[in-house]
Amino acid sequence: MTASMTRRALLVGAGALATNISLPIPAFASSKWFDGAAEDNGFQYRRTNFAVIKPHWRRQMVKYFSQESPGTVVVDTRNHFLYWIWENNTALRYGVGVGREGFQWFGRAQVRRKSLWPRWVPPPEMLKRQPDLPKLVEGGAPNNPLGPRALYLHHDGGADTGYRLHGTLEPWSIGSDVSSGCIRMFPEDIIDLYQRCPVGTRVSVLEHLGAGTPKDQERT
Repeated sequence: MTASMTRRALLVGAGALATNISLPIPAFASSKWFDGAAEDNGFQYRRTNFAVIKPHWRRQMVKYFSQESPGTVVVDTRNHFLYWIWENNTALRYGVGVGREGFQWFGRAQVRRKSLWPRWVPPPEMLKRQPDLPKLVEGGAPNNPLGPRALYLHHDGGADTGYRLHGTLEPWSIGSDVSSGCIRMFPEDIIDLYQRCPVGTRVSVLEHLGAGTPKDQERT
């Protein structure tokens, strides 16, 4: 593990893949939070009903000052935003769900692998905490918590961090500390980000955007 990762990340370890999720999906989710189904590469996902999502969690361009290069991903875990840095002091901002207490991590990484409709294999640590979870969920399955896309984060040295940027089955969780360390996004947003981020994209996961770090100038 590189020196850029925090001690908390060391304690959590690379096994903290995906989310803390209860399967199957609650029945109530089909009405308020979803708006029909969308087709994508031979599979379906439930479209997010953005009419019930608070405006500041929706994908939007914002004024943003950063020393990071365009195309870099910056995650502000405290405020639950992910920024894809654009040109001319702007960024595309997404609402995200982040790690809950005891599972947060901060540091720099790279996107070293991308997966379309990834399959989900919960690590042993997660199965120990939640023994009722399936040992494998195929990509495209309705109960796959990674959703339609996943971006796999590795240390600069090449080792897998165990953390991902991925979709979610639980749109109500965006803006919360809910996962086992991964960064979760609306399905529509992870599809959008997947298209923007080639393998090799730099990712910086911050505790918060404080003094001396990039600042979002948009007030929502």
